[in-house]
Amino acid sequence: MQSPTGVLNDLWSSVGGDAAALERVRLTGEEPQIPSSFRVAVAGQTTIAAAGLAAAEIWKLRGGEAQDVHVDMRHALVECRSERYLRLDDKPPPPAWDAIAGVYRTGDNRFVRCHTNFRHHRDAVCKVLACEPEREKVQAALMQWKGEDFETAAYAAGGVVALMRSYDEWSALPQARALAELPLIAIEKIGDAPPKPWPKGDRPLAGLRVLDLSRVIAGPVAGRTLAAHGADVLLISGPELPAIPWLTIDTGRGKLTTFIELKSEPGRAQLRELLKSADIFSQGYRPRALAALGFSPEDAASINPGIVYVTLSAYGHAGPWAERRGFDLAGADHDRLQPRRGTGRRHRRAEGIAGADARPRHRISDGIWRDDGQGAAGSRRRQLARTRVAGTDRALAVESRPARARPEHPGSCGRDRTCSVHGNGVIWLWHADSDTPFCRAVGNAGTMEPSGDAARQPSAAMAVTKLT
Repeated sequence: MQSPTGVLNDLWSSVGGDAAALERVRLTGEEPQIPSSFRVAVAGQTTIAAAGLAAAEIWKLRGGEAQDVHVDMRHALVECRSERYLRLDDKPPPPAWDAIAGVYRTGDNRFVRCHTNFRHHRDAVCKVLACEPEREKVQAALMQWKGEDFETAAYAAGGVVALMRSYDEWSALPQARALAELPLIAIEKIGDAPPKPWPKGDRPLAGLRVLDLSRVIAGPVAGRTLAAHGADVLLISGPELPAIPWLTIDTGRGKLTTFIELKSEPGRAQLRELLKSADIFSQGYRPRALAALGFSPEDAASINPGIVYVTLSAYGHAGPWAERRGFDLAGADHDRLQPRRGTGRRHRRAEGIAGADARPRHRISDGIWRDDGQGAAGSRRRQLARTRVAGTDRALAVESRPARARPEHPGSCGRDRTCSVHGNGVIWLWHADSDTPFCRAVGNAGTMEPSGDAARQPSAAMAVTKLT
């Protein structure tokens, strides 16, 4: 079995990272951390370490001193489940799943997962089944369907449903064969532009502007990571698009937020204007969804030569399923993770699940399992992200609610606005008119310190959070 260090080495080298830099990474902790057939803790640890090492390399390129990176496996796992530990006014998150979300048996003795956290996805499932949104009625209706037929019909109706397939079934699909040809992370040059000088700043990504057009988990976590290393990140959503508030809060720390209606020409004009001064454009919609609105990678490069355009999607940009809507959990069902994960008694006991028709209780889809194609047995591979660079490689004007940092708290940033303060792996947030923190959240699991120096530097989690 490949060691965590070996997994990190493969991930780092796959994107052209300097092998010598790996000597400055220290990974601690041992498996297993949670009951799972997959090495989810290792995947979380190594991906967080790779991001921290990239930040350290950028800092060195900007004239800073070399940094050592340390990631503890257990701390990484906690960060990958960070929404569970979020507290607002000392209250825990509400139930994560809609009442009818989860796994069901179909009439041909197969299993499907219905993702219904958004109302329009729930309505699509109930419309196809001609039933009320009640768990027992959904199950009864599904007994009249074959699993694959229901999956196809639900997608056609606008739903998100995944048939659980065996390894052999998945591998035989054209989509699996298409993804097998893709690298884990693809970086492509799509244009030419003169080099841009690094802006001034005291953080690895300080001064870089990021437009984050993503939702739910994967894309927002990517944006949160950029913010944690100093980038100015603006989260952009549509005024009518549904959201999961607790996830928005947890993945939105360190970001500015705004709403733009991209279905209108004034809204598209606003985004074009923002693009002109952006450095990174990160989007998590289906591959051609934004292209239809005039914001393909090529469109973005014509507006701003030199832009870095990052795309994350459920099924990748290649293959017959490229246009399918989906979430990480649905993708896991399709490509063999959930069937293998869900059959063991220890998984059901760990999740409090009595049978296969129970709702999901913990998520392995925060990016923490995606390294499986690199380090575990089998030929499974999913593309993590596609980054397209147009050439070589300032704060956005959005008002925030006034607040202040608590100067007496260790690590306070001392700025006159809502502030996230890192201490012992926890981020605290205060409003200006309160003496009590209203939000407590998990910080970045990676720590960085000058090479050869025992004095620790502030964690990457020291990012200012501005609430709108």
